[in-house]
Amino acid sequence: MAEGAYFALSAGYDKLNSETDYASWADFIRACFEKFGDIEIKEVLDLGCGTGAMTFPLRERGYDMIGLDISYEMLSVARETADELGADDILWLCQDMRAFELYGTVQGAVCCLDGINHLCGVQDLSKCLKLLHNYVEPGGIFVFDVNTPKKFAKFYGDNDYILEDENIMCCWQNSYDRRRGICTFYLSVFEKNDDGSWHRTDTEQREKCYTRAKLENSLEAAGFSLCGFFSDFDFKQASDDDMRWYIVAKRI
Repeated sequence: MAEGAYFALSAGYDKLNSETDYASWADFIRACFEKFGDIEIKEVLDLGCGTGAMTFPLRERGYDMIGLDISYEMLSVARETADELGADDILWLCQDMRAFELYGTVQGAVCCLDGINHLCGVQDLSKCLKLLHNYVEPGGIFVFDVNTPKKFAKFYGDNDYILEDENIMCCWQNSYDRRRGICTFYLSVFEKNDDGSWHRTDTEQREKCYTRAKLENSLEAAGFSLCGFFSDFDFKQASDDDMRWYIVAKRI
């Protein structure tokens, strides 16, 4: 997602994703760490953490968290929440997933809500995974999710949507380039002001469709072994009919 899109969505991002079951998702991540990890996982990197919607639930489950995101606006919201929760032990880093630096290694990493799909450049996925290989300790686990080819073709396509919550609305128009596997989202975000008027921000973002083979090959090339492709939090094996895949990989 481009920085401009983050700026437009930062204030209402959590409201627009309010139906996401972060608690169950965090439980699934913890289960993945315990099931597939060869080492004890204490420190976890949350790539593309946004407002910290997954960072905080993982912290509640006992992990030392690092939240990394390219958007200062998103991180500002995360820091405000951290202050409210007294979660001053989280390290927040404003960096790019394709070119980040940590102060040390971690045992686990996550990238949630299709953050990997936002890596749209030819080499972007490779850059991100190679950096992860540098900072995740051997035997550590990387858990991430992607929107599937079926979702790009059937749900995104060239369709239009409206997302609404209290005091915020997002009008969303899609344009899917099937040859390149790139979907462009044209967003108009309306936020209600205190005086009853509305503020409009127009922006756009892109996502890239990754096939299962591309993800597997990229993980292997970066030094990860595939632990599993799943369709839900119960470790059901993924299929071509899924709208979202949950992928678990181990750092070799």
